[in-house]
Amino acid sequence: MIPELQFSRPKTIREALNLLATPGQNNRILAGGTDVITGIQMGSKRFSRIDLLIDINQIPELKTITENKAHIIIGGNVTFTELIENPIARQKLPLLVKAASTVGNLQIRNRATLTGNFVNNAPCADSVPPLLVYDALIKIESQNSGRELPLQDFLTGTYKTLIKPNELVTEIRIPKADTELRGDFYKLGRRKSVAISRISLAVLAQIEEDKIKEIRIASGAVTPIGERFPDLEKWANGQKISDELLKLLAKKMAEKITKANGLRWSSTYKIPVLQQTFYQLLKKVTD
Repeated sequence: MIPELQFSRPKTIREALNLLATPGQNNRILAGGTDVITGIQMGSKRFSRIDLLIDINQIPELKTITENKAHIIIGGNVTFTELIENPIARQKLPLLVKAASTVGNLQIRNRATLTGNFVNNAPCADSVPPLLVYDALIKIESQNSGRELPLQDFLTGTYKTLIKPNELVTEIRIPKADTELRGDFYKLGRRKSVAISRISLAVLAQIEEDKIKEIRIASGAVTPIGERFPDLEKWANGQKISDELLKLLAKKMAEKITKANGLRWSSTYKIPVLQQTFYQLLKKVTD
């Protein structure tokens, strides 16, 4: 049962930021509500003692997807369905669109927002791996200031980020690549639909003359939070593509995951699955 709560629906970003800055109050943003409302119903401590819910669904600037010469800019309240159906995203962010298509079911995608997915920062957040390989930047605003930082820095721990109680994510800014990159996203769940990720991976690469000129690798679900692997990327850059290289890269990836997570009861089956999955993903991207 949802307790009685105060509710406000601002029409501008400035109004929302002023409400977030109200002294002595625990005010929370309501975007899609798929995490907040469920958390309140379940009595989660993360969503307890809320004084005011601030519904940002009537703020037009947060619902757009645009581009300029340097970036693709996604508003902070764009839903997964809006992302999937947007021509800019479909053409230029195919990994993110593919990941968005795996989230929940149609009803959830119609409500849930891309920003809410990574602000909640569950280990199974499907948007995080593709956003990481796209080098996504997060624009955060408060009543009196603003800042921009890489998504990888923004994510600090399971269900933890750098956002402050008085701040709002207003934009996701994805830098446009100077070169042609090819990539893919993979998700493994326990069922085909409405599945929570058990393993999720994203790879983006630039291939020239049968060599890996650049590669970006990110995990989700299989690590405590979404993560890039700069050491592994640096090791692979410049290498000539071969089946042996891809198998070794997959092995190194599995070793890094094992080191990050430690040995668990599930490791005996999960690590081989991860290794084979990553190998197949690499083959698809580099063929």
